[in-house]
Amino acid sequence: MIARIWRGATRQEDADAYVEYLRGTGLKEYRETPGNRGAWVLWRIVNGRAEFVTFSLWESEEAVRGFAGDDIGRAVFYPQDDRFLVERDNTVTHYRAIQD
Repeated sequence: MIARIWRGATRQEDADAYVEYLRGTGLKEYRETPGNRGAWVLWRIVNGRAEFVTFSLWESEEAVRGFAGDDIGRAVFYPQDDRFLVERDNTVTHYRAIQD
């Protein structure tokens, strides 16, 4: 199993709207991609901005490619991301994951 992690940040006042935006974009596409085992958004308010971490689990790197394309280390962005994000990672981190 593969864990995929991305980080970004919005202004504090945009946090709730961004969560809803994620539900309709990235999280939706995660769920619709074969091989996805689940997706979560973690967020917190720090110093007037909202920090976000998306965390998803995948059956294999091939399943991740079904979502991200051939360059699985590149983050996937959506049309309104520029409206919300004040900081973003352009890459993602992958880990091998086990379930016991």
